[in-house]
Formats: sequence, C-alpha cells, structure tokens
Amino acid sequence: MIKKLQSATSIQWTVINPKIEGGIKEMEIVVLDTTGLKCPQPVLKIAAKSPDMQSGDILEVIGDCPTFERDIRAWCKRLKKTLLFMKDEGAGKMKCQIQF
Repeated sequence: MIKKLQSATSIQWTVINPKIEGGIKEMEIVVLDTTGLKCPQPVLKIAAKSPDMQSGDILEVIGDCPTFERDIRAWCKRLKKTLLFMKDEGAGKMKCQIQF
C-alpha cells in the first residue's frame, strides 16, 4: 500500500511492506528546480541537497542548462546514484529523477 502526501516542493510516500523490518519505509520525492542556472550550478544544487536525502528517496530535478543531461549523468555515475529517467520537457527544459 502506498500513501501520498504532498507539499509545495516535496512529496512523501509511505510504503507499507511486510518484508521491511517494521513494515513501513518512508520515501520522499523532492523537487529541485534549477531552471535559469547554468553549469555548474545545477550539479552544485544537487550536491548541496544530497546530504538531506535518505536511501530510497528520489530527487526530481528540472533544468534548462545546455549541458544538463551530460552533467547529471556524470554526477550520478561518479556518486553511484541511480538515474531513473531523463526526459525532454520541450522549450529547452529537461526533467530527471535520481534515486538515492
């Protein structure tokens, strides 16, 4: 069972799973809008947010930097984070999700 709680910039998911000790694991989806920032600022914003992220949390990042996709892929590879998807939103904007 999954319950969804939403606030302005983060979505919290409660996953109830009997295979997890205690049966409940909290996961959060945090949205980080880096629109208007140019390299290296989007990656620096992600790096600044990463200490707040718990294992299983997802950081959704939106950006329009010309090197956004390349920079995010390199950051995920270097720090061994899972890039769930990279999507072209049109009008020069990209959206991705990184799982911690």
